[in-house]
Amino acid sequence: MNQFTVRPDPARAPAQPRGRLAWALTPRALYLLLAGCLFLVPAFFHARYALAMVAWDVCVLVLAAVDGARLPAPRRIEAQREWLSAPSLGREVEVELAVTQHGRSLIHCTLLDDLPSPFLEEPMSWKLDGYPEARATVRYRFTPRQRGDHPAGRLYLRYRSNIGLAERWAMADLTQTVRIYPTLRTPEENRLYLARHHRIELQMRLRRQRGMGRDFESLRDYLEGDEIRDICWTASARRGTLVTRLYEMEKSQAVWLVLDAGRLQGARVGHYTKLDQATAAALALAQIALTSGDRVGLLAYGRDTQQLVLPGRGAAHLRLLLDALAQVRAEPLEADHLRATATLMHRQSRRSLILWMTDFAETAMQPEVLDAAAQLVRRHLVLFIAISQLDVQKQANATPETVDAMFETAAAQELLDRREHLLRRLQERGAMTLETQPELLATSVLNRYLEVKEKGIL
Repeated sequence: MNQFTVRPDPARAPAQPRGRLAWALTPRALYLLLAGCLFLVPAFFHARYALAMVAWDVCVLVLAAVDGARLPAPRRIEAQREWLSAPSLGREVEVELAVTQHGRSLIHCTLLDDLPSPFLEEPMSWKLDGYPEARATVRYRFTPRQRGDHPAGRLYLRYRSNIGLAERWAMADLTQTVRIYPTLRTPEENRLYLARHHRIELQMRLRRQRGMGRDFESLRDYLEGDEIRDICWTASARRGTLVTRLYEMEKSQAVWLVLDAGRLQGARVGHYTKLDQATAAALALAQIALTSGDRVGLLAYGRDTQQLVLPGRGAAHLRLLLDALAQVRAEPLEADHLRATATLMHRQSRRSLILWMTDFAETAMQPEVLDAAAQLVRRHLVLFIAISQLDVQKQANATPETVDAMFETAAAQELLDRREHLLRRLQERGAMTLETQPELLATSVLNRYLEVKEKGIL
């Protein structure tokens, strides 16, 4: 997907005064006023020097007033914020600020863009020179840190002339809601996976794989050993002999992306949460699957359904998935896996590939995920995906040097044992499992998806 298709719209607005007294003396004017105090030294000997000091300060203030009056009024300044790239998690985004002033002289501006913490850690200011009736621009870059919809605030301006004795304060209402998306993969990053998929598709065309799928391919006479359910009774009645339907591998299969947005997925792994990693992997898979001709659906859930997108295909459908993934948020409570299973069973009756990105509670009790897997594997091909607990693995492999460290190491080893036991039980119920490191999540999911396509096990 071209990231420019999901850029926020530009925000434009005329400036307006910032408060009733929207001007001030510059440091240059204050230094000149302070310089007038030098007249106090000879004023100890001659009183007329005190009058000279007053005259000096009055002249400075008059010049500052004249300088401020020559500055263009805020309403004669237009400001704009334009997003040159789509804001996505972990990717650098570029923003352009533009100022057009309709005054009669050059102004020197200081700009402050009011972006919240998901965009910038702390406010930053930029300087530019604005010529009359000319568009002055400045660009800056940053890396978003949190998905979802966030308000981008006003643009604050301070500007002065070349004389620089007074400055005016203004602000432009560039308030807009900006959506930060999951990490968008570039076409270059997906090229290898698409090439592999094209190779798999070519091999399947050569093999044809009759009888392994459920898409109708042709009719032929019944042979001993054919399944009774494949007999076409209408064609058999017309011909007076038994006729069997032949099937081939489905050209367009349904792929469901199921995202657990419960408490465990809100844990941070490095700079991002597990849910952030999962949404990035889900988007990467959606890009490949849709390009490959499959239909992709999405179910994101916590205690209830957060986002539900029925399977579809095409660029417009990818945009729906992108917007939905951007709005998935981690909840403070455990997710209701059985409710999600019931929703999925109701929405998808035909066999499909379900990629379930979740995490497992380290508890001695049987988790709901096992019951959910038992229901789904009867009809669907299910792949459970979990992110490795790197901190737990590190603690489990550490050599304890104190009694407290020994207990911590033993607890970490027990958690890993329970996790491995749970993965084995999921496999025993017929589900596939994948546990991988955060930075390898998208790559591992894409490879497993292509492996399923290559083996034709769906």
